[in-house]
Amino acid sequence: MAYEKVAFVASGSPRAQEALELLRTRYGGANPEEADVIVALGGDGFILETLHKFIERKVPIYGMNRGTVGFLMNEFREENLLKHLDEAEETILNPLQMIAHCADGTKVKALAINEVSMLRQSRQASKIQISVDGKVRIPELVCDGVLVATAAGSTAYNLSAHGPIIPVGSDLMTLTPISAFRPRRWRGALLPAQAKIEFEILEHEKRPVSAVADSTEARNVLSVTVEERRDVSLTILFDPEHNLADRILNEQFTP
Repeated sequence: MAYEKVAFVASGSPRAQEALELLRTRYGGANPEEADVIVALGGDGFILETLHKFIERKVPIYGMNRGTVGFLMNEFREENLLKHLDEAEETILNPLQMIAHCADGTKVKALAINEVSMLRQSRQASKIQISVDGKVRIPELVCDGVLVATAAGSTAYNLSAHGPIIPVGSDLMTLTPISAFRPRRWRGALLPAQAKIEFEILEHEKRPVSAVADSTEARNVLSVTVEERRDVSLTILFDPEHNLADRILNEQFTP
């Protein structure tokens, strides 16, 4: 696909800002609000921020790594950028929606591209009841926390919590405990992407819990629901030789 209006955005790091100046000097740059494609320069955190910022526009995002890990980014290359954009492959992502009810009466609603996490706020372990599609599956999970991750997010926090990696397009999401104490042998579950997950925080005054959807945090939550938003789609562009499906597959064979 040939893109006529290319916009460049960058994180605040010196490497990203240097790349931004370089590419704008060479290729110009459209207004991100009017562009056909947005090139994001930074790390994984920045491309997630960019996807959230332009979610209403439904504009494709092509990331180039000027950060650290860069799992969601392409290699930074100054030469032949327009050709790389034309040849890039689209990956469509559907985010998770978090609705959190807090002890102060507020309701926090946010979208997550990677994961929604429940995390203890104090020295004491949290106690969380977990229901799936209206049926209680875990009456009491004693843990540091628990998270729900998309396929794209399964290689991030979920992987560090020993959750499974999910191939893109598998129509699944993973429910993964974080340092679970009871039930001791429960290691989580793979769920259909259409499932609705409900978390009820037990003993919430004694054992406060926060809920985090990517970078949006709700404190002192009483209950949280998580489900996929099929009506919301985000498009990330990847170079054909190293697309997201290949990256996720490769992670399963990395020593």
